[in-house]
Amino acid sequence: MLALTELGQRLRQERESKGLSLEDLQKLTKIQKRYLLGIEEGNYEVMPGKFYVRAFIKQYCEAIGLDTDAIFEEYKSDIPSTQTEDMPQQLSRVRSRKEIPQHTKGVTKAYDYLPTVLVVAGVVVVGIIIWVIAQNIVSDKNKEQANQEAPNSEVQQSNTQEETNETTAKNDNSKSEDEQSAADKKEQEKEKAAKEKAAKEKAEKEKAEKEKKDSGKQEYKEVQKTGRSATYALSGTDAFNLEVTSTQADTWLDVKNGKGNAFFSSILKKGETKEFDLTKETEARVNIGYSPGVELKINGKAVDLPFDSSKQVRQVVTIQHQPAEAQ
Repeated sequence: MLALTELGQRLRQERESKGLSLEDLQKLTKIQKRYLLGIEEGNYEVMPGKFYVRAFIKQYCEAIGLDTDAIFEEYKSDIPSTQTEDMPQQLSRVRSRKEIPQHTKGVTKAYDYLPTVLVVAGVVVVGIIIWVIAQNIVSDKNKEQANQEAPNSEVQQSNTQEETNETTAKNDNSKSEDEQSAADKKEQEKEKAAKEKAAKEKAEKEKAEKEKKDSGKQEYKEVQKTGRSATYALSGTDAFNLEVTSTQADTWLDVKNGKGNAFFSSILKKGETKEFDLTKETEARVNIGYSPGVELKINGKAVDLPFDSSKQVRQVVTIQHQPAEAQ
């Protein structure tokens, strides 16, 4: 095994302090475990290229909450710099001498056909002029014929106008019915939304009243402590709503029930709060990777972490729920 560089040692210590394994970090960064191990051991030869070394180190730092710029500056001697690769030879713009005479021959040949092109263009222009004159003559004849047929056209126009009025009236009636139907539908949707909102507010109010009622009887007692783990008993309440907030830094958070089913297993960002309704659960296990600044609330009431976060960074809290009805 290779000796750890100062940067690799620093990264590994930060990762382990947050309770993260290389497998956990692989899930967070989508970087293969062998590349993460190579970063910690300073074995950059396993990387696909120098550019990837810097990119993977940046993602590693962001995942464990380190300042990337500060790390790159402090350990710049441990991190390889990227280099611009040589331009492939096939991109060269140099042409062979044989191309230039061929191009010159093409231009000379074009000049030979120039007189013929000019004659054809002249014939086309004359044809266009004749066509325009013919169109003007036909247009004048059509105007004279239209003036002669004007009386008949007025009668036909009158009949057409009456038919148009009738069609417009029918369309207006149809449009009015459609608008009324759309208005009725919109009103029904509005009433439905109002009922759903009222039902939701009622349910939330009943839930808040129940939590307030239970909080007066709620007891949260320590059962045992060992190492970095502690067990507490929650009694006197049927509700079991857990809130976890991180105020200082990103932290790894894993929340499972007594059967090992996960409710959440990922990074909890700084300033983020996660809420869990565990009322139907008899036990919950909360694994906190970086406890400084982490706050717990049960049914809206703040509870202390079992250990001093400055001495015990990673903490595991098991909460055994004993509903009031079962007691």
